[in-house]
Amino acid sequence: MAATTIIPLTDRRLKNGSDRSGAAVIPADDEDASSSADALDRGIPIRSISRAIAVLQAINRGGSLNMMEIAQASKVPYPTACRIVQTLVYEQLVERERGRKRYRPTAMVQSLSHGFTGHSVLLQLARPHIAQLTRDIGWPVTISTHVGSTMVLRDSTHSLTSLTFNEYHPGFAMPILECASGIAYLAFCDEGERNTILGHISPDADDDTRHMLQLLTHGGLLATVRKNGYSARSYNQFTRNPGKTSSIAVPLMRGGKIEATLSVAFFAAAVAVANATKDLLPPLQKCAKSIEADLDARTDM
Repeated sequence: MAATTIIPLTDRRLKNGSDRSGAAVIPADDEDASSSADALDRGIPIRSISRAIAVLQAINRGGSLNMMEIAQASKVPYPTACRIVQTLVYEQLVERERGRKRYRPTAMVQSLSHGFTGHSVLLQLARPHIAQLTRDIGWPVTISTHVGSTMVLRDSTHSLTSLTFNEYHPGFAMPILECASGIAYLAFCDEGERNTILGHISPDADDDTRHMLQLLTHGGLLATVRKNGYSARSYNQFTRNPGKTSSIAVPLMRGGKIEATLSVAFFAAAVAVANATKDLLPPLQKCAKSIEADLDARTDM
């Protein structure tokens, strides 16, 4: 039996008659145009938009949070988080709960995904397999895919079992370094993609994130995950019940490339990761192989 891989917690003037009305101004010369192109190539973010996205993702993950919890979860200063939440409420993406100073996402957030149909065949093929796996083992199973610096839940069986604290729905996002699915994805994606993902993670991140980056880049964690074929994470923090669950994840491959990840979550206080690896990993890997076989048999993808 391979050793268990447990991730520890531990004011420049405008040229050519600048437009004072607020309209966009075309760069006046080739040098300015080149500078603008360089900025686009470097992917320089607009900080206010990045913070707004972080706040919306935090509310989505938490389901129902007060303002202090939103600021802490999104790592956005409290006054800024308040202004962002007010804007999200105005845009009807977030609502304040009646009688309570707590905020939750509205159905309007689904409008942000209109037009996105990626992985529809994968989810259609995988659903019977993950439903059967949950009937067999009791614990909820999740399919996740990579988006930016997060892993986004695409389907799950939380509604099919009582062995869960909360139901999770498509669109729930977790930081890629903070979940077993994310580490599994990073281990099995190609080097170029992995370097791009890690390159977009802020160097000013918290201690846990910097520790994870160190393990990934210099600690041999990726090689261990590839060798063992799975990743494990104890006491998951980015859930609706932080620290209450642990999880193990395996890759879903197609044509030699990672398509998604398959994971199972279990109560941290009830099942040790070592025992979960022994009892839950084999059926999880068998399920992944069945899904991969169905994917390979499809010729219309």
